[in-house]
Amino acid sequence: MLTVVGRNGSPLSEAARAALEGAALVVGEPGRLDGLPMVPEARKVATGDLAEALQGVDVTDQNVVLVVDGDPGYFGILRMLLEQGHAPDVLPSAPMVARAFAQAGLPWDDALIVSARDGHLRQAVNACRAHPKVAVLTGPGAGPAELARALFPVTPRSFVVCEDLDGPGERVVYVRPAEATTRPWSDPDVVLVLDNRHALGEPTWISGAAPGPAGWALPSDAFGDGAGPRPDVRAFVLARLGPRVGDMVWDVESGDGSVGVECARFGAAVVAVDRDYATCERIRENVRLHGVKVAMASGDVRSTAGHLPEPDAVFVGPGFAGPAGPDAVRTCAALRPSRLVAIAASASPQAASASAQDDAETAQEMMDALAEHGFTAEAVQLRATPLDAGPEQPDDPVIVVWGERDARTWGRHASQTIRRIETIPALPVESGE
Repeated sequence: MLTVVGRNGSPLSEAARAALEGAALVVGEPGRLDGLPMVPEARKVATGDLAEALQGVDVTDQNVVLVVDGDPGYFGILRMLLEQGHAPDVLPSAPMVARAFAQAGLPWDDALIVSARDGHLRQAVNACRAHPKVAVLTGPGAGPAELARALFPVTPRSFVVCEDLDGPGERVVYVRPAEATTRPWSDPDVVLVLDNRHALGEPTWISGAAPGPAGWALPSDAFGDGAGPRPDVRAFVLARLGPRVGDMVWDVESGDGSVGVECARFGAAVVAVDRDYATCERIRENVRLHGVKVAMASGDVRSTAGHLPEPDAVFVGPGFAGPAGPDAVRTCAALRPSRLVAIAASASPQAASASAQDDAETAQEMMDALAEHGFTAEAVQLRATPLDAGPEQPDDPVIVVWGERDARTWGRHASQTIRRIETIPALPVESGE
């Protein structure tokens, strides 16, 4: 049989000792096989690629033990073993993240846990930008220095770097990001990225980051003078942006930062970009009012885009009117975000009919700009009339343009197999009822 033993430096359980003493083959990560209770004839393989070491090994006629760090079911090897058809016994120890927070003397029930391994460094960095307490599992090319270079100096954070936890080279170091970029690191396991002002956190009923907002598309007066998109338009924009943890969202010229604030409430990292100084101050006030994290960049996105963090989703608001709107869309689309949403606004809305025609032409130019960069583009005109406003006072129509890269096709194309509809029989009635 196959047994997976998690080891963290504490004494082994009786079950773990029994599994090791009866094993014909013990495979483990380097540094995790020292001092184990094994019979002399057992074969021992120390390797960083446990899956490769199991190739060709028949676990049905011999006892095999994998020795790993911490809990193999927590960002560990267990999922891969199950996918390969194994059904191992699992004997975990305390997870690495729990030991890291114990070293830091902090509770971790409210911490966000992410992995920067296997190409997920950028998403991990965005999570650290948006959340005050994040544990980052590290890997080659995704360690303390890489995290620090991405966060410093815009996002003030402190690092707790844990190296070789419970191993012979254990070291726990408290550093600032600037120092983390220059120090040599040896086998870092996990980095705690903390906003010291909120590192303690609030008591919670749910593990991990706080749940998403109870409501969204907040009323206009939740953002001061309501200079941004009205709630019904903002709701549609948010639905198309799809902000989530690990995303970087740009809120470009929204007028009041309302789109960015709402995206931050969903857990995304956000940068608000605007050319007007007074608008930037209004955005800062709204960010403080809602208690979220939004970075502010002053300037024209057409010239500053190359200096901002790579976006996953972009909103181009009504601040870019007339020909500037398609230009801004083209600039942002060239950076290849997954989603881009824009409001088509004309420069001179003196006449309603002329304005509607101008907006439609602007929308078409935006769609063309998106198509040039490989987006599937669509547009819709939105109009909402509050019931208490009377039929003579409808809101002005707003054209929203959006585009997606690698948009999923819904319907039967995804699968040609149609499952037969089954009728569930009536539930049996118990006697006496």
